[in-house]
Amino acid sequence: MATEAKFAVIVLTAPPPGLAQEAGGAYVKVDGREALLRSVELFLNRDNVAQIQLAVAPEELAKAKERYGPHLSFSGVKLVSGGPRWMDQVVAAAPTVSAEATHVVLHDAARPIVPYTDVDALLAAAADHAAVGLSTPVRTTLVETDDGGSPMAFHLPQSYVHLLTPLAFDRPTFAAMAKAKVETHPSKVTLVKGSPLNVRVGGPADAAIAKAFMALLPKPKLRAASPFEEAQW
Repeated sequence: MATEAKFAVIVLTAPPPGLAQEAGGAYVKVDGREALLRSVELFLNRDNVAQIQLAVAPEELAKAKERYGPHLSFSGVKLVSGGPRWMDQVVAAAPTVSAEATHVVLHDAARPIVPYTDVDALLAAAADHAAVGLSTPVRTTLVETDDGGSPMAFHLPQSYVHLLTPLAFDRPTFAAMAKAKVETHPSKVTLVKGSPLNVRVGGPADAAIAKAFMALLPKPKLRAASPFEEAQW
């Protein structure tokens, strides 16, 4: 009988690879609450989630403990420090991943609007694959430019997708990635169709869009109130 998959979640406040270090958004408020708090909440009250860690930059740790510590502790979420890069935070959180976890989920804290159905689909697919990521189609032609911004080539959208988070890895794949400090090769990643509602927040304009998208999210038929909701953030 196959062992049931158990997930350790790491919510990262550093921007994913390829984005400028200042392209944050984890601390931008969406409808009154920081994106990072809403991102953590995506994984609460799930029987197959054994652990949640929130990774913040070293210079943000004291402030995060003061501002969010009591609420995170109430929900069993552990704060870890690492940065400034995404992979730095992955490496910092790796040693404290729960021994119970068979898989590890990485999520960009600046993506607080993820349908619960997308998370369900990702975790289900992760049980059978080494690495899984959410994706959405590219719907318009892409233009390749040079360093000065001049067009060099057009690329049809059919050959590309947007890679979203969360991403999920089995334990050996995650451990190898953290040890090497290098992203898993794209050829090893299985893509799962995600929702276009899953936008990345980078500032107030994005927060307004995210707030509007919140109203479009599917509602679970049966879902206990999260500790965040109970605490009336």
